[in-house]
Amino acid sequence: MEARHLRYALALAEHEHFGRAAGALGIAQPPLSKQIADLEREVGARLFDRTRRGVFPTAAGTAFLARARRALDEIAAASVDAARAARGETGRLRLGFIASALLEPLPDVLCRFGRERPDVQLELHEMATSCSTSVLVAGDLDVAITLGPPRGVGVERLVSVPIGHDHLIAVVSSSHPYAGQPSVGVEQLRQQPLIVASGEDEPAVITGLRALLGEDSPALSGATVARDVHTIIGLAACGMGVGLGPSRMLSAPRPGTWFCEVTPRTPLPDLVLSFAAQDRSPALNAFLDVIRKNCPDVGIALDHRLGARGGAHRGGMR
Repeated sequence: MEARHLRYALALAEHEHFGRAAGALGIAQPPLSKQIADLEREVGARLFDRTRRGVFPTAAGTAFLARARRALDEIAAASVDAARAARGETGRLRLGFIASALLEPLPDVLCRFGRERPDVQLELHEMATSCSTSVLVAGDLDVAITLGPPRGVGVERLVSVPIGHDHLIAVVSSSHPYAGQPSVGVEQLRQQPLIVASGEDEPAVITGLRALLGEDSPALSGATVARDVHTIIGLAACGMGVGLGPSRMLSAPRPGTWFCEVTPRTPLPDLVLSFAAQDRSPALNAFLDVIRKNCPDVGIALDHRLGARGGAHRGGMR
């Protein structure tokens, strides 16, 4: 039994005449009569009464037609659903990210993606860079945003592209002696209680601080360790010391705080977006398209990694 048999039966029931039904279907009458007879043999029941007044469904035919109509509706819906999934309008996207990515650029990207792809199920997982890489390689994430490029087993199968550049800055309360200063130097930092992110969540910040202040710096060894940059800003606002973190903190101004540049300028590793080179998920392709729209420079780098001809639909080398 094929979908066309269902359409033939419904057309015959609507027109109550083989000739009129055949005309509506765009076929000749003899093939229609044969197809209906074949259908009745397959079902094992007479579906239509042939009378001088016309052709009418039997009780069995009425029951069959009700199911046939629903089946054709489901087939049509299945085609629509398949087309939407192929365009990345439905499906699932699993995103792992470090907390500071919520300062920039994730808010604009996620808002735009939600507007353009409201029926894609977003699964968001905040996790440290060291964790997200292994989860991504294992196939349990579709895309990850990390501080610095992924490292470890399997990273050669990933496509990675920088999506943000950072350097070290300081944040203090508005009542702190450094408030109002455009910058603070290394010697000033050594004389203040410091607030830093944990090495697990922002390892590059710790590495940069050790290079800046010295591997065995008392100021660093006695620093307050915060879970993420949001906590650093909050503790600095409470007057607990000088918070040190990535320049993305500038996108999250808070009343009662002041941001200073740190001199000498200390670059931090880039914020990096990574995904499996062989991933053909339409939802991932749709997400990358939003990245391109929001971050044109990133889009150029993406196309370079993936190959100009393949775009988001081709794998590439890191």
